[in-house]
Amino acid sequence: MKITIDSLITKEPLFELDEENNSILKTVEAAIRAGASLEGADFPKLEPTGVNLGGANLAGAILTRADLSWANLAGANLTGATLVRANLEEAELSGANLVGADLTGANLSGGADLQGADLTKAGLERANFSGAFMQGANLTGANLHAANFEDANLQEANLAGADLGGANLASAILSEVNLAEASLKNADLHGANLRGADLRGVDLSGAELRGADMLGANVKGAKFDGANLTGTKRDF
Repeated sequence: MKITIDSLITKEPLFELDEENNSILKTVEAAIRAGASLEGADFPKLEPTGVNLGGANLAGAILTRADLSWANLAGANLTGATLVRANLEEAELSGANLVGADLTGANLSGGADLQGADLTKAGLERANFSGAFMQGANLTGANLHAANFEDANLQEANLAGADLGGANLASAILSEVNLAEASLKNADLHGANLRGADLRGVDLSGAELRGADMLGANVKGAKFDGANLTGTKRDF
């Protein structure tokens, strides 16, 4: 069976594979092995809930502006992949390896599942994670500048040393999260749940914390210069 991956931009074929018992997974992995660029890829929706790439090896793949909405990428290897402005709305990425991946401006909203995913040192500037499920995710040292996490669930996630300057974390669940040495300058955390969070050495200068729950948080060495703490629940 021949499967063709076309470009959303030019409508021309980016890669095709014709073999017995073919699948989207086989075609995509063959494209990666061949060094083909999948920039702007429009993956054939052979499954009603999106393309199934669970467990796929997509390390180093070029998936700029690709449409991966509703895709199953659980456990996939996306180390160093380029997913700039990719559409991953409601995608399944639990347990995926995204170490060093570039998701600048990517859309992971609408309940995308990144529970337990590894995004260490990933580029996530201006990415949209609104409403995403990110419990236990590893975002150590990630660039999350101006990213949108409104209403996202990041319980017990690791964001140590991450850059969250100007990020929107309004009403986000950040209980028991590790934000040690992270930068949250001018970030919006109003109404966020930071109960029991590790905020040691975090920079919250100019941050909006109105109505946030910070009970039990460890704020040793944290900077609150110019931050709005009106109506916060705290014991420090």
